[in-house]
Amino acid sequence: MNKAIPTFSIITVTYNAEATIEVTLRSVQQQTYRQIEHIIIDGGSKDNTLLIIERYKDSYLKVISEPDNGLYDAMNKGIRFATGTYLCFLNAGDTFHDADTLEKMANTLPLTSNTEIPSILYGETAIVNADRQFLHMRRHKAPEVLTWKSFKQGMLVCHQAFFVKRDLTEPYELQYKYSSDFDWCIRMMKKADVISNTHLILIDYLEEGMTTRHHKASLLERLRIMAKHYGWPTTLVMHLWFILRLLK
Repeated sequence: MNKAIPTFSIITVTYNAEATIEVTLRSVQQQTYRQIEHIIIDGGSKDNTLLIIERYKDSYLKVISEPDNGLYDAMNKGIRFATGTYLCFLNAGDTFHDADTLEKMANTLPLTSNTEIPSILYGETAIVNADRQFLHMRRHKAPEVLTWKSFKQGMLVCHQAFFVKRDLTEPYELQYKYSSDFDWCIRMMKKADVISNTHLILIDYLEEGMTTRHHKASLLERLRIMAKHYGWPTTLVMHLWFILRLLK
């Protein structure tokens, strides 16, 4: 029997990202696994972002540049345009950890085409600086076994290292401005049949992100999201534990 051949839709949202987009484009271009499409959803950049993207123009690259209503609206647009088996959201400035990352991921999947592949694949994330120097592994290590209840302890898996089957996906909730990815991951895990740990470092994550720049607002949104999924009593107890852990 032939092995199932998954395809990956890599979605990158940009707006005036001339300082960070090229390293991401190069990372996708260098992947040894070529069953991919790279979808750039640009919000109508005014700098050289589109000129840089043009230099990487190829059949696997799709570019949509038009005004949108923010990050998660743009990500929803990316979902609509995607055709791959799995979706991956890779921010400008973030990269795959190795040139063969997607190939290694594909090799973790079932060997035969009649075996159902996992609903979600996940792995580890390394934090790098603007010079691509390794700083440290992400503070949260991906758990050996992941379920939707795991996120009671916070976002244990980086959004970029969380690959979801396209036929499982739903839109991001636009009511959240900074942490809709947290809510989305929980919702996707609630629907998932099989969530598979690749045991791979998947992503090199640029240390400064939008949620870092809006840390307080992001935390307040996460509190609301946790209460929605887990209830206020559990959420308050978990946050008390977070505080005690920090004090220690």
